[in-house]
Parts: sequence; structure tokens; C-alpha cells
Amino acid sequence: MISQLLERFLFASRWLLAPFYVCLVFSLLFLLLQCGQEMLHFATILREAKETDVILAVLSLVDLTLTGSLIVIVIFSGYENFVSKIDVGDHPDWPEWMAKIDFSGLKLKLLSSIVAISGIQLLKSFMDIHNVTDRELAWYVGIHMTFVVSGLLLAWTDRLSAEKH
Repeated sequence: MISQLLERFLFASRWLLAPFYVCLVFSLLFLLLQCGQEMLHFATILREAKETDVILAVLSLVDLTLTGSLIVIVIFSGYENFVSKIDVGDHPDWPEWMAKIDFSGLKLKLLSSIVAISGIQLLKSFMDIHNVTDRELAWYVGIHMTFVVSGLLLAWTDRLSAEKH
């Protein structure tokens, strides 16, 4: 009897995660506002902008888009994996990956997105090389390589784990 009550309590505690996902939805809104600011800034400098300035502005927009996509992946997959199944019926826009991604897949998608975002930051630094110190560039490369190696190790350990099962 006590065991069942404890298990029901523990199982119901998963709903404590729901407010975290709601906060992530609001963070998408804040990211959208930042994207609007970047676009406004881009529009104001476009006449006098050099090619490098345009590329940097576009990379900033790509970076914000990838970050927003990462947040959506975390919201949907996290909610589905840890809280409850999302029931939208037969909605035509339902992402196909939603019902198929497990925690392991979520980790890989997350780290892949982080590697892409880090790569864009590194590319932005290379495009603006005259304003970046050697020390900063070394840190960017080191951090990016840490993410890349972490992603490869995670994928490798997941593959080994899948082979054993």
C-alpha cells in the first residue's frame, strides 16, 4: 500500500517539469524579439554594409534560428519523453520525428544543434577576424572542438549501447 502511494506520487511528480517547458516557450518569444532586433539592425546598415557585414548579419539570424529550433526540439521531445504524450490527433503539420525520438536521440539532436551553433559562432569569428584576438579565436576553436568530440563520443557510446542490446 505505501509502495503504491509512493510510486503514484513519484509518477505524478513528472508534472513538475511542465512549467519548465512553458518557460522555454516564453524563451522562444524572447528569441523572436531578438531576431526582430537583429533584422531591424540589419535593415539599417544594409546600404553601407560590406559583404562581410551582410554575411555576419545573416549568420546571426541563422544562429538565432538554430537556437529556436533547438528549443522546440527540447520542448517537444522533453515533454513527450518525461511528462506526457502530446495528443493533436491527425494534425497535418505534426513533425514526423516527434513520436520517434527517444532520450538518446534527443541527446544526439541536442548536441548536434549545439555543434552547429558553435560552428556558426566560430565562422562569425573567422569572418570578423580583424576584430578578434588570437586568444579569443583559440578559445572559440577549443570550445567548438570540445563540442564536436563530445558529440562523437556520445554517438559512439550510444551505438555501442545499441549493439549490446
